[in-house]
Amino acid sequence: MKPIRKEYEDLGVDGFYKKSGYHYTNPHEPQIVTLLENNISQINAEKILDFCCGSGEVTAALTKMGYKNITGSDPYTRQAFHKRTGKKALSLSFEEVIRKGLPEKYTSVVASFALHLCPREQLYPLVTQIFESTSQLIIITPHKRPQLEALDGIKLLFTDETPTPKGKQVRLKIYERDY
Repeated sequence: MKPIRKEYEDLGVDGFYKKSGYHYTNPHEPQIVTLLENNISQINAEKILDFCCGSGEVTAALTKMGYKNITGSDPYTRQAFHKRTGKKALSLSFEEVIRKGLPEKYTSVVASFALHLCPREQLYPLVTQIFESTSQLIIITPHKRPQLEALDGIKLLFTDETPTPKGKQVRLKIYERDY
C-alpha cells in the first residue's frame, strides 16, 4: 500500500478520496485523540462541526469524552464516517462552503487533516465563510500550514503539538476572527 502523500501526488486529492474515501482512516488518529483530550478545555464543544470529518476520528474522540452535539461533513468519506459513528455526514466541499457558507451556526468548527489541502487561493474565502458560522476554528494538521494567523482578521489563540512515531509533529491550532 502506497503512503497517502504518494497517492495524493499520483491521483490528486480529489482522485485519492474518490478512490479511497469509502474506507479511509487517518493513520494519525492517536495524535488527534491526544491533542483533543489534552486541550478540550480550550474548545467550545457545545455544538461542533467536524469539517472534512474523514472516517470520524474527531467525532469518535469527542463522543468518547461525552460530547454529543457533533455534525460531520465531508464530500468524500461520508460512508466511512457513517459506518464508524452511525451518524450521517453533510457533503460540504471547500468550494460549496465558499459559495454558500455553512448551513448552521456552530460553537466550534474542527478541521482535522484538511485545510492544508485547500488550494491557497481558496483558503481566505473558505476561512472567512467558516467564521460567519462560528467563533472558533480548530485546525489539526500534520504541517505548520495552514498558517491562518498570516491572514487579515484571523487571530491564533492557542497551539499544541504531539509527536508521531516517526518524530514528526501533529499540531492543534485554535483560531478566532479578529475583526
